[in-house]
Amino acid sequence: MASSQRLLPDPPRISPTRGKSAPAAAASGAEVPMSGSAKWAVGGIIGGSAAAGLLAAGSSALALYFARRVITPARARDEDQEVLAVIRDGHGLQVILAATDDATVEGTYGFFFDGGRGHARIGQIISYSPAERTVQREVEAVYSGDLTTARRGYWSGVAHPDPASIGLPYEEVQIEADGGNAPAWLVRAGPEADIWAIMIHGRGASRQEGLRAVRTARELGMSSLLISYRNDGLAPSAPDGRYGLGSTEWRDVDAAIGYALGHGAREVVLFGWSMGGAICLQTADLSRYHHLIRAMVLDAPVINWVNVLAHHADLNRIPSAVGRYGQLMMSHRLGRRLTGLAAPVDLKTMDWVSRAVELRTPTLILHSVDDEYVPYGPSAALAEKNPEMVTFESFNRALHTKEWNVDPERWERLVLAWLRRQLAPRPNPGQPKAEWPRPEAPSAPR
Repeated sequence: MASSQRLLPDPPRISPTRGKSAPAAAASGAEVPMSGSAKWAVGGIIGGSAAAGLLAAGSSALALYFARRVITPARARDEDQEVLAVIRDGHGLQVILAATDDATVEGTYGFFFDGGRGHARIGQIISYSPAERTVQREVEAVYSGDLTTARRGYWSGVAHPDPASIGLPYEEVQIEADGGNAPAWLVRAGPEADIWAIMIHGRGASRQEGLRAVRTARELGMSSLLISYRNDGLAPSAPDGRYGLGSTEWRDVDAAIGYALGHGAREVVLFGWSMGGAICLQTADLSRYHHLIRAMVLDAPVINWVNVLAHHADLNRIPSAVGRYGQLMMSHRLGRRLTGLAAPVDLKTMDWVSRAVELRTPTLILHSVDDEYVPYGPSAALAEKNPEMVTFESFNRALHTKEWNVDPERWERLVLAWLRRQLAPRPNPGQPKAEWPRPEAPSAPR
């Protein structure tokens, strides 16, 4: 409205002067009657300005909503997977599900129901009817809850609830972190283990996510520490209750490394899934223990937040300019009053494609080309820009962070082979390095 006020100031309240021409009347300060076309022109200017103002306000609100959704932890998962029937098959169970993108991919998965209190492990596909949009799968185990009464739930890569469910003894330990103690599981490999694996889960997930790598770590003689971190519902929340997308959470990993070093570790290997990968990269860059991080294994990691946020804006049909405005709100100091962040999130420092040459920790990245949540492009680009430090292995069919679920044998084989090379005794100066074998071709789609 400001522009229209400058163009059309309110006329003085004086009666029109009869008999004067319009220019003369205007010169005398009298009101000039508007023609119909002039009224429409003024209405268009005012209406257009109002519409532009509403559009700008709407875009700002949408950008703020987008920004807050990214950085605010969700306290409950959407139960978006429908259960159509549960069938008894001898002594076991089978489940018929609505044929979603998740439920129609082969592999072994977790299914949570009853508000997350129920947990089942779902196995192979028995039948699939595209016409009826149904899929029937084997139920390998029910860990908690009554699956026969479930009507809805959510799909997960977490196939097991705790280390005991994969046959491994463990301890509940507490790591002193910012704001209090953060619970962790410790799975010991033996008294001689002086290299520990630290497992860092992704956004909205839990320490259960790292169970997929524990056996592999144990086979390499590493004890595993499966940690919690701020705002994940288990560790103490940050004062602002917001994710830092890796820019704050790395401090909790730093505390976990300190715990490991204080309990027998000499070096560590970081494992990270999704945002946990971004946290690993920040830890390797900023931790006081960075020189003791022997290697990193990253599964579907966030390598460049700008790329991921642009992808999600597109998925949600948010205009790219609005998505960029949301990013600006997160990263600018003036936006923190709106987003609730205690400090801006510097997205540029977490763009590891641009910072590729700065990564000096040997890193293995496993990422599916079919990842619908975090595009694999930046993972491949990082490996291309820094082949000395980064090895990239692509998978097919797996959705986000489900590479192990789709092909556990290949996942474990690749990680074992790569880590054996990294953990081998370091050569003497001048001794040539052993060559890493050529990457395997991705598994063919079934």
